[in-house]
Amino acid sequence: MKSEPQLLTDEQMRQFIAEGFLILKTDLSKEFHQKLLEQLNAVYQNEGNPGNNLLPRIREVQKVFEHPVITGALTSVLGPGYMLHAHRHGHYNSSPQPGGWHKDSYWGYKKMRNHHPWWAMIMYFPQDTPVELGPTGVLPGSQYYDTRTFQDENPSAEATANGEAGTFALIQYDIWHRSTANQLGQHRYMLKFEFMRTQIPEAPSWDHRGQEWITPSSLNPAVRPHEVIWRDTWNWLSGRLGPDTVAADSPEAVDAQPWLDQLQHADPELRVAAANRLGLWGEAAGEAGAVPALARALEDAFEPVRLNAAYGLARMGEQGISALLQALQHEKKAISRTAAYGLSAAGDGAVAGLAAALESQRDEIAVHAAFALGELRQLAAPAVPALIKLLAHSSEPVRYTVVEALCNIGTPHEEIITALKRALNDADTQVRFMTGLCISRLGAQAEQAVPELVQALEDDNRYVRAHAADALYYIGTDKAKDALLQFLRQSRWCPTTTAASTFYP
Repeated sequence: MKSEPQLLTDEQMRQFIAEGFLILKTDLSKEFHQKLLEQLNAVYQNEGNPGNNLLPRIREVQKVFEHPVITGALTSVLGPGYMLHAHRHGHYNSSPQPGGWHKDSYWGYKKMRNHHPWWAMIMYFPQDTPVELGPTGVLPGSQYYDTRTFQDENPSAEATANGEAGTFALIQYDIWHRSTANQLGQHRYMLKFEFMRTQIPEAPSWDHRGQEWITPSSLNPAVRPHEVIWRDTWNWLSGRLGPDTVAADSPEAVDAQPWLDQLQHADPELRVAAANRLGLWGEAAGEAGAVPALARALEDAFEPVRLNAAYGLARMGEQGISALLQALQHEKKAISRTAAYGLSAAGDGAVAGLAAALESQRDEIAVHAAFALGELRQLAAPAVPALIKLLAHSSEPVRYTVVEALCNIGTPHEEIITALKRALNDADTQVRFMTGLCISRLGAQAEQAVPELVQALEDDNRYVRAHAADALYYIGTDKAKDALLQFLRQSRWCPTTTAASTFYP
């Protein structure tokens, strides 16, 4: 009998939202990890890296992901029914040099990265991993940045997942990370698994006690103030739609001018703080003249300033939305993208303008608008007809962004399912595998797509096949389960069959 998941606390969730990672530990025994290491050494030495077959090849790893600390952490961040992705990898680090900072790709494909936690990774260390053995390093708070906006000369900015065997890092998928230097020259494994949310958050899925956002009591000093973003993410995870209009202080306490002046300061860190403070005051700051200033800050050279300005404008009503919609049309792609993040938090007042932007002749604007509409979920239902039309667009990024938006919106579901059935036959691989992946979020109401999903089980791409199988699982009707069982019976993978032992004993 499996133990109940050990859900994260409010404080742990706040830290995850702000820093983008948590370091946790299972209590599996030393003997368990010693056996796991012996198996890893044998497989890597005799067969090489098992890649996506890591889990069936080394069956004990499944016990790791059934541990209540891990199931509780994933349920807290991704909700119940989260999906274990078909891509997984065993990372072996023997290099005395640190790896390069990077964000993981979507298997070679690109998409607009999420600020809300739709995806997460577990990086599990099956051996004692002191700092000298080269654990994974992460940059706290960097999950919100497309650019590397940190100081390389500031060693305190990096956090490492060092610890005893059983230590793991739960990280937001889009955080900047790297392998650190292995100075001991000993085996160092890190087992990386990816997970996705399959349910739109309707209520907190962690051990939730406090209703409102509170800044974490302890943050890495390198983390910049992004409370306008953190509050939005907290509310999103709590199932709340629309902008958070609760001012950080009472309107009588708002004295915007010093912060408006600071927004012009030469020090970018002071500009970040100013944009954050003005955004937290919301409409009260808007009435004090902050909207034009934050609109100009959307063009700031420093990405953290732009982000705070965008999320701040989302809290400032019609004027803020108007400024964001204007910036969505900006000639610079980065500024348009930043405005889309703000619009994704602006509520139903942004839907009409975003729907109109779908008709842009510039592909990136259509992508950004579709992304924002998807994040607005059912509020964006009026835009569904316009989104469906874009499934015939010549741009692949437009089409696969639209697919995800339609699944997030979810209603009217019959029209959406009919459109997604066509998308399962798209000429582009990423459109097809994004369609299968996203259909998983629709559950039993997507049953009419079962024939197309069965056909997708024969696709040439491994992830199209995997996502189609997962979609059948999450649809969960008898028709879907029968098709899935037939596929799995035919493709059953034997963990003890190797080149050295092909069939006996």
